[in-house]
Amino acid sequence: MSFFSVIIPLYNKAPYVQKTVGSVLAQTFGDYELIIIDNGSTDGSSEIVAGFTDPRIRIVRLEKNVGVSNARNKGVELSTASYITFLDADDWWEPTFLEEMAGLIGRHPSAGIYGTSYYIVKNGKKRIAPIGVEETFIEGEINYCQVYAKTLCMPLTSITVAIPRAIFDETGGFKPNLKMGEDFDLWIRIALKHKVVFLNKPLSNYNQDVDVTYRGTHHLRDPKEHMLWNLEYLESEEKTNSDYKQLIDNLRTYGLMPYLLTTQYRSTARKELNKVDWNLQSKATRRLYKRPIAYLKLRMKIQKLGSNIKQFLIKHV
Repeated sequence: MSFFSVIIPLYNKAPYVQKTVGSVLAQTFGDYELIIIDNGSTDGSSEIVAGFTDPRIRIVRLEKNVGVSNARNKGVELSTASYITFLDADDWWEPTFLEEMAGLIGRHPSAGIYGTSYYIVKNGKKRIAPIGVEETFIEGEINYCQVYAKTLCMPLTSITVAIPRAIFDETGGFKPNLKMGEDFDLWIRIALKHKVVFLNKPLSNYNQDVDVTYRGTHHLRDPKEHMLWNLEYLESEEKTNSDYKQLIDNLRTYGLMPYLLTTQYRSTARKELNKVDWNLQSKATRRLYKRPIAYLKLRMKIQKLGSNIKQFLIKHV
């Protein structure tokens, strides 16, 4: 039995998966098994991972894409280790990720989930994710909701966590119907019941240079597949837990704006926004949501144009 199971869900990431798997094989901590769930890839990804011969690697090929949640759950089902980690097929780890995570677990053995800081990689440049912990914070237990609510930069991601297998099983794993925010949905279920321990050291690389044709998040998801519309089971928590309430309202006001601006999803977005306690939102956010839809659409177009111009200049000047 290994200490860690590393689970990589793979679907059509041929330009990136070799670097991803290579970063696992380069770990300074070697007590792990690597389970790759090939989710029906059709772009040559299967052939690339088949080229790795390390005995710790197990490749499971599915005939069709069953979604990232099902793929991760399948990987956990097949795992034999005490702790579960995940890595997306277009991201990569620093060489000491598993070593540092094992040390963190050893120093804080009673947590329900462990996480580390990470780099955001864009235009070939790395910057440390602006997670809402103090710069002087080194490691230890954090209030997940408070930290996340500060900057809305994810303190836990699918490439930065380790979860005790028993805790994963207890919480039921990833919900198969969710395709947006499925990781947050699992983290919050754990965080509301167990300790969250965080190491303020960037050890993973979140790759934002992935071509849009390989991304799964470049379009609006059906509300039935989005975690913001599927949190009814936490209604009691929303009424009694002020930290959770602040976080989920912040996520609503941030994440529902694109839906509000579409005719297709406007009414259902408004229904979710009606749950927000606007007294807890900033003045700027309250002012923004009082603006006419036409103004908000124009504002978003200008922001998108500005972002496109900035990216063009970075790449070509």
